[in-house]
Amino acid sequence: MNIKPGKFLETIMSEKAREVAEMAEFSDFGNVRATYKLYDFLYENTAELQIIAECKKASPSLGDINTEVDLLAQAKSYEQAGAAMISVLTDPVFFKGEIDYLREISANVAIPTLNKDFIIDEKQIRRAVWAGATVILLIVACFEGNENRLKELYEYAENLGLEILVETHNQAELDIAHGLGAKIIGVNNRNLKTFEVSLQNSLDLFHDFKPETVYISESGVFGTQEATVLAPDFNAILVGTALMQSGNVAKALKNLKIARKRQ
Repeated sequence: MNIKPGKFLETIMSEKAREVAEMAEFSDFGNVRATYKLYDFLYENTAELQIIAECKKASPSLGDINTEVDLLAQAKSYEQAGAAMISVLTDPVFFKGEIDYLREISANVAIPTLNKDFIIDEKQIRRAVWAGATVILLIVACFEGNENRLKELYEYAENLGLEILVETHNQAELDIAHGLGAKIIGVNNRNLKTFEVSLQNSLDLFHDFKPETVYISESGVFGTQEATVLAPDFNAILVGTALMQSGNVAKALKNLKIARKRQ
């Protein structure tokens, strides 16, 4: 699907509303899969930068990334290499994801899994539990002017026993995330309206971080250079494209787990 410049989020949200309207109810979704709490792991393991390793075949900005990959094998490689969590894209239209990818990966790894999608409805949250996710993503930008709805979904997921990664990309959104009481906050270096990427998004916000919250920098990390810039102030980084395109996943991931020393 072609997206007009500056209309990325608007186009995705329109398509997501259609998808959710047609989605099954997932009323028999069971309990959240047992694993360690991501928050506890990130809060306690601060000596080195932790990695959220992503499984994705494509993206709206790059197109196809690695469409022939065996995602289960990729996920197992992430786990063996020491990833803190595996992020799985489930959006079918823009990222060539599938909910079944998440379900299969969650059934075959012991570490937390993140349902990476544009979540706007309780049906998607129930589906995430059904598919074995232990963490879901809620993107503040998806609820511009409707923060009460964001709060409803946050509390709904929390009451089910899920952890929630609340994604922000500017000061106003960070304030909203803090106001929610979010314990795990992401800063996306990609502007979801223009899809431009800049690590400056992360660097502009860390001065307002709270000591009891853990923070994840997302997008735009391709190697140790970016990881070194982010490591002093972020508990973890979310990395997708660099790992999906790497010829040696284990080496690439381990190279990102650098010491979190302030220069």
